[in-house]
Amino acid sequence: MIDTDFLNSLDRLHLIIKKKITSSYSGSRESPSFGRGLSFRDHREYVPGDDFRAIDWNVYARTTEFFIKRYEEERNLTVHVIVDSSASMNFGRHMKKFDYGSMIGVGFAYMAMKNNERFVFSTFSDKLNPFRAKKGTKQLLNTVSYLNLLKVQGVSNFKDSLRKYKKLINSKSLIIIISDFLFDLEELKESLLHYKRNQLIIVQVLDPIERDLEFYGNLVLHDSETASVLHTFVSRRVRDNYKKKLEDHILDIKELCDRIGAEFITVTTDKPIFDTFYEILR
Repeated sequence: MIDTDFLNSLDRLHLIIKKKITSSYSGSRESPSFGRGLSFRDHREYVPGDDFRAIDWNVYARTTEFFIKRYEEERNLTVHVIVDSSASMNFGRHMKKFDYGSMIGVGFAYMAMKNNERFVFSTFSDKLNPFRAKKGTKQLLNTVSYLNLLKVQGVSNFKDSLRKYKKLINSKSLIIIISDFLFDLEELKESLLHYKRNQLIIVQVLDPIERDLEFYGNLVLHDSETASVLHTFVSRRVRDNYKKKLEDHILDIKELCDRIGAEFITVTTDKPIFDTFYEILR
């Protein structure tokens, strides 16, 4: 549940957040339309018909050749937040993964609002549920209300949801995807490759139990998405094998994100939420 105390805490962090978004994300605002814009892009060789006033005389002094400055117009950034709302995200000993992930997502939406940017907050399970891109406090409060009332259920259909979402993006954007990512790596890889031209932040949210598997002995495991039940015995060897496979999976996700230029962070729900913000924004 996202309450007013959390939103007030975000408000107190406004100066830190504003400094980070303007310094780190400004590169995402550049568009390919040229003109006498706001930010310098590069040089190109002067050709007859070009504006003579655009010649860079410093370059001429070094090379005795004529080059003109090219500029790019800066446009507002659209922030896209996509949160997994499938049944597996409804798990949590102290805090449900969905609630934790939603708070992270709302933090990014808040950053966009304070920077007068448009933002889109969407959820997915077996299907995609997108909002329209808008600005302002009303949009943020509507998002919070939606998240607090949402039933977290269904099977995660990551690949299809991300394929459909790509059609909603018509410009270079900042995209934050939040999930436990406990599914096949190939599905993740195929989906994220469609977004590599955008700035991507991938946030994996896990419960401490999932990360450490603290239990031994006879256990009954329930699959929250398929409703299947598994009776098993967890020995130290089983626990060690589980932890190794999970760590290998997390490492594979990180390597995939590194290859496509995405930022990746994995957190557990016992970590203070603002410590997670600091880690993402540093």
